[in-house]
Amino acid sequence: MTELESARKKAMEGERLSLSDAMALYDDNDLLFLAEAARRAKERASGWRVFYTVNRHINLTNICSSNCPLCAFQVEEGDRRGFLLETEDIDRILEDAKNVKNLTEVHIVSALHPERPFSYYRDVVRQVKAALPQVDVKAFTPVEIVNFAKLEGRPIRAILEELQQAGLDSLPGGGAEILSDRVREIICPKKATTAEWLETMKMAHALGIRTNASMMYGHVETVQERLEHLITLRELQDETGGFQAFMLFPFHPAHTKLGEEYHLRRVGSWEDLKMLALSRLVLDNVAHFKAFWVMLTAPIAQLALGFGADDLDGTIGEEKIIHAAGAKTGTGITKETLKRMIREAGYEPIERDTFYQEIREEG
Repeated sequence: MTELESARKKAMEGERLSLSDAMALYDDNDLLFLAEAARRAKERASGWRVFYTVNRHINLTNICSSNCPLCAFQVEEGDRRGFLLETEDIDRILEDAKNVKNLTEVHIVSALHPERPFSYYRDVVRQVKAALPQVDVKAFTPVEIVNFAKLEGRPIRAILEELQQAGLDSLPGGGAEILSDRVREIICPKKATTAEWLETMKMAHALGIRTNASMMYGHVETVQERLEHLITLRELQDETGGFQAFMLFPFHPAHTKLGEEYHLRRVGSWEDLKMLALSRLVLDNVAHFKAFWVMLTAPIAQLALGFGADDLDGTIGEEKIIHAAGAKTGTGITKETLKRMIREAGYEPIERDTFYQEIREEG
């Protein structure tokens, strides 16, 4: 049996893939085979259910000290395009959110503001919880947590504990990009290192804070580095079990220094679907995989349900970071549209909260 034949057999039967197995499947480029194997893996994990949620994104600021070449969202302090939400701004957003039926999650990510103290971010969590006590607060990537710890001169654990006491329920999975310091030195040299990102996730899991995980691909990384990234996540999940969902972020190069310097183009839908299927197969210990329609467009996100995804994320309401890099999707979507997309793909739509508990509609 050749290496490819062995890898295909393992993929179809749900056996654990090695790095060489995953490379063989990637190089084989058989998209239909990958779709079938990943769809089987999805159905073993969550049957015929596909999830969505009613959520609201809040980006607190775009003023950032890290100045990452991969980012089109951030600006330096003093730039006229900069914004920073104050207490009254957030109050207005939360008043609007109170009118959203079945809202179960507020998702907060931002830039690394050079002057705002950690207390500002902690108080935002308190503010959200006070206004919407029934809503889960998913906030701050490991990159932000590491930044808070450095600004305060305190351990990561202490920062997480204080946020947890303020009402933090879970962490998003962003900021992972590619977990290779070679790549990070090029695309985000001032952000958290691979070890710091992993340490933050491990500590969050130890405190009972569930998190997502992610990967941003299609820039300066190699295919092997992508697959090593997945195996690194798998190893941490073996240890902690704290990742509840994984999502892929194809790099949008428009308006970024990285895109200009390396003459990058957005990878195509073939690559998106291929990487999604491979991610489902390699990450055999993660239950849920998101097809993030903001990144992929709604039609490709719907198609992704046949490539291992079992979650279309949520209604969002407003999103600024990805759109700053040239995403052409809308800033929000209705739950009726999400349900229709799922049904058209032959699956059963399930409204969920942050922790994949089913939400039943009233009446």
